[in-house]
Amino acid sequence: MMNELMKYVESQQVVERDFPTFKAGDTVTVAYKIREGNKERIQAFQGIVIQISGHKMERTFTVRKISNGIGVERIFPMNSPFIDSIKVNKVGLVRRARIYYLRKLSGKSARIKEKTIIKK
Repeated sequence: MMNELMKYVESQQVVERDFPTFKAGDTVTVAYKIREGNKERIQAFQGIVIQISGHKMERTFTVRKISNGIGVERIFPMNSPFIDSIKVNKVGLVRRARIYYLRKLSGKSARIKEKTIIKK
């Protein structure tokens, strides 16, 4: 009884949105809302998805980018109301679900092969 009630409340409070499917190795642009005082603006964060973790409501994904020679990682909750949109720029070709080894690499060795789609 209590478990069913909790599921009902969660389903009413969190709005499921349709984001494109992506996985580790993909390059994505996450547009999220930043509130500065009374103003609100949208800022884009473009980088490589390092991992996706969690399930359903608690799902998060980590995006890594290089900014002025320094690696910056940010964790985004999938159901956050601050995420405006997610755009998949490139589909990467990796063999792992969590590509933490990317943190140690720099320069050309940190590149990920892009999956090419053959159109007939």
